Amino acid sequence: MSKNIKIFIADDHPLLLKGLNEELLINGYNVVGTAVTGTEALKLIIILKPDIAILDIQMPGISGFEVIKKSKIKKVQTKFVLLTSYKEKRFVIRAKTLNISGYLLKDEPFEEIEKCIQAIFNGGTYFSTVFNEVYDNQITPEIEKLNSLSPSELKIIQLIAQNKNTKEIAECLFISIRTVQKHRTNIILKLESTDLTIWAKANKDLIV
Repeated sequence: MSKNIKIFIADDHPLLLKGLNEELLINGYNVVGTAVTGTEALKLIIILKPDIAILDIQMPGISGFEVIKKSKIKKVQTKFVLLTSYKEKRFVIRAKTLNISGYLLKDEPFEEIEKCIQAIFNGGTYFSTVFNEVYDNQITPEIEKLNSLSPSELKIIQLIAQNKNTKEIAECLFISIRTVQKHRTNIILKLESTDLTIWAKANKDLIV
C-alpha cells in the first residue's frame, strides 16, 4: 500500500493527538496537518484536502459530526474516520447516517488504524467490531420496524420525535384526533414500544 496518502488528525486531547501523529509518521504515513478543535479541523480540511481525516467526535467549537457534515456540503472529497471512546447506539446511528468510511475506538491497537487506512485506500470501509455489533444487534432491528410503518404512520412518528402531542399532530396533518390515536395504536404494535415519545427520541436520527 502506498503510504503517500495524505492524512489529517483532529483530537482535543494533546497527548493522544501527539501519540497518534508520531505513530503514523514512524510508520511512514504522510500526516499533512493536525487540529485540537472542530472549527480548526474544518478550516484545515477544506484547505489541505487530505485523503483521509481521522477525527474525534467531541471537540471544542464544533463536533466531529459537524466537521464531516460541513465538509460534505463544501464538496470535499476527503474520506472520514471517527476515532472515539463512544460505543453508544446514538453515536453509531449518527455516524452511519453521515456515510463515513471508518469508526474506531481509542482503546484499540494502532494496527486497527492501519487496517482502516488500507481498507479506505483500496476503496472500502472499516468499522470496529463494537460498531458492527451495535449496528447489527441494536439498530438494524429498529430500521426494520420503521420500514414496516405506512407513510402516514412514519409521518406521525416524525412529529412525535418533534415533541408534538396528539392534538398538534392532528392539526399538522389535517386529520381527526381519533385518526391520530388509531395510527398511534398501530405504531405501538409495529414498533413494539408502549412509549412512542421515548422510542422516537432514542431513534431520532433514524427517522427521516
